[in-house]
Amino acid sequence: MKFLSILFLAFLISCKPSEPKLTAQEVIDKTILYSGADKVANSEIKFKFRDKEYFAYRQNGDFKLIREFDSIIDGLTNDGFKRFINLKEQKLSKEEASKYANSVNSVHYFSVLPFGLNDKAVIKKLLPSSTINGKKYYKVKITFSENGGGEDFEDVFIYWIGKEDFLVDYLAYSYHTNDGGKRFRVLKEQCVKNGIRFADYHNYKPLNKDISLIDIDKSFENNELKKVSEIVLKDIEVTFLDK
Repeated sequence: MKFLSILFLAFLISCKPSEPKLTAQEVIDKTILYSGADKVANSEIKFKFRDKEYFAYRQNGDFKLIREFDSIIDGLTNDGFKRFINLKEQKLSKEEASKYANSVNSVHYFSVLPFGLNDKAVIKKLLPSSTINGKKYYKVKITFSENGGGEDFEDVFIYWIGKEDFLVDYLAYSYHTNDGGKRFRVLKEQCVKNGIRFADYHNYKPLNKDISLIDIDKSFENNELKKVSEIVLKDIEVTFLDK
């Protein structure tokens, strides 16, 4: 009987359904859908971040990304970047326009992630799965092609996407501007506005600059990162536009 019991147990284990094997593209498609980020493509979104107000208009590929503070209005559109002070357009050097445009785009880009991860310039790679604080994650590396990837096409992103809920709880990135560096973001809070998930994050940097971006989740669990800021969006408003 003991032999039969062992045989039956082995049969049950062998019949246990295996975890579905998904491609990087399938994981990204699911996280965009589950977070409601697919709705961002035709929407108006307003929010406050730190001491500035942001407004994003996106419709059928056209976009206007606005930042307002003090008497300054910065606008990034399909046609380029413009800055107004007291409603008067400013003459900017290429370096200034690029700097301000990247700053505006960065806040808007992070605010609606994972929207944007299916852009043509995005290259996706599925890394070995990860477990953080007992939760299992798909781990997807994002890089960009030089053609269409913007001035920061060399930046690298990694997303930790829950295997059950398909939501981004952690993300990391390396950047090259301002002498470069690495960041690791940890979910702080989340909210849903008109079916779109918005997330606030604790923002960390490595204590040792040589820490690998791919292994930065392990460094987080080993207390090898330092919290440098919080990424918090306030007064979020979402309005949908006709396609």
